[in-house]
Amino acid sequence: MNGLVKGGLALGGLVLGLGALRRALNPRPRYAPWEKPRYEEFENKVLVVGGGFGGYTTATKLCQLTRKREDVGVLVLARDNFFTFWPMVPGVVSSDIDPRNVAQPLRRALIQAGASFRRAEVKSIDHERKVVQSRGGIEFPYDHLVISLGGQPNFFGIPGVEEYSLTMKSVGDAERIRNRVIERLEEVSLTRGEVPESKLTFVVIGAGATGVETASELHTLVHEHLAPDYPNIDANRVRIFLIEGLPNILPELDPVLRRAARTRLHNQRIAVMTETLAEEITADCVKLKGGGDIATENVIWTAGNRPNVAINDLGLPVEERTGIKVDEFLRVEDHPGIWAIGDCASVRDVRQEDGKVVPPTAQAAIQQGYVVARNILATIDGREDDLERFVYKPIGQLVELGSDFAVNEVMGVRFSGQLAAIFWRMAYLVRLNSPQSKARVAADWILSLFLKPAVTQLRSVDE
Repeated sequence: MNGLVKGGLALGGLVLGLGALRRALNPRPRYAPWEKPRYEEFENKVLVVGGGFGGYTTATKLCQLTRKREDVGVLVLARDNFFTFWPMVPGVVSSDIDPRNVAQPLRRALIQAGASFRRAEVKSIDHERKVVQSRGGIEFPYDHLVISLGGQPNFFGIPGVEEYSLTMKSVGDAERIRNRVIERLEEVSLTRGEVPESKLTFVVIGAGATGVETASELHTLVHEHLAPDYPNIDANRVRIFLIEGLPNILPELDPVLRRAARTRLHNQRIAVMTETLAEEITADCVKLKGGGDIATENVIWTAGNRPNVAINDLGLPVEERTGIKVDEFLRVEDHPGIWAIGDCASVRDVRQEDGKVVPPTAQAAIQQGYVVARNILATIDGREDDLERFVYKPIGQLVELGSDFAVNEVMGVRFSGQLAAIFWRMAYLVRLNSPQSKARVAADWILSLFLKPAVTQLRSVDE
């Protein structure tokens, strides 16, 4: 009898524990579907354009601040109905990360927070009527408007870049890069004669964090995941180049960490070329400024970023290189009620005297989202004297070069190696917004300790 009682208690505890876990992974939304007010019915309508780090943070922070109020409504407009967790995107190249866990459901997260969501692409703003017009002809009213449209690749007018290179700005880009590697190996496996050097040469242009991580993930994909599947191809024939116009890779990091990263890349047989500029890209070659070239049919461009060109059609003051002009409170100049943040905004770094803008990073956009949410609420409540001046506070940078090595700088503390890689994974795992994605990524990483990922070429409809 005692055994039955103990067994029943254990089973009951297990059921309760599973129920608590289920509730934690599937939080209830603020409003039940039948009681959710229409966005247009709110007294103060806040329209957020863009669903990246800045826009998502602004919307969720505003919902948090107004959870006990019924006078503020938040609506997010975005071209995609998913939120891309950018730090993990390079891992998609090597199949270390599943794309579905990087592209997290934006609509569900916003509805749970208490906001509304519409998938739409912005066309223009009617400033007199205070409405945003979408490309589908639908109008969205606002009392406060937050522009957070992000950025896009900057090709600097170099001939052939746009036509012949793969960019690295999205989950789709990472999948296309992986597909290109597999496609080249498939082509070479069918070749009976001499294989052109350009087929198996990959050139990554730009040695910031994205470029360095992409080059390292290419190495992992070829040497660790695909080599067993192509026994007739010597993996060492695959050459990877990393080109940077500045004197150093990862220029934003401490010199000690830069040297550690460069040593790691050297050990991965990745050729690093600094103070080297691409002059032209053709279908089978990268021509270098000052002479010389690299025979390749596989160029990956990570060298530049610029504000989204869509901001030029919104009737707002714009600096071509840096984005929409805003003041220290993130308000658009001469446009009351309109705010701009993230990669599409020209936010001055008040810590520096030379007038430089805040770098277009995820952590900067998140910090701006928090500040603009508080400032919008202060403006709604008539507390203009309480507006918060935006001061960028960099907390460091984490760069992963394979699953067992990273270089990190966090709050002035610098460390590298396997411990840094574990820290990288834990730091970004907890920052994933979707509880389901957290569980799936953690499970994938645990399984990767015992099993290699199954790497396949999945073609999208536009390839």
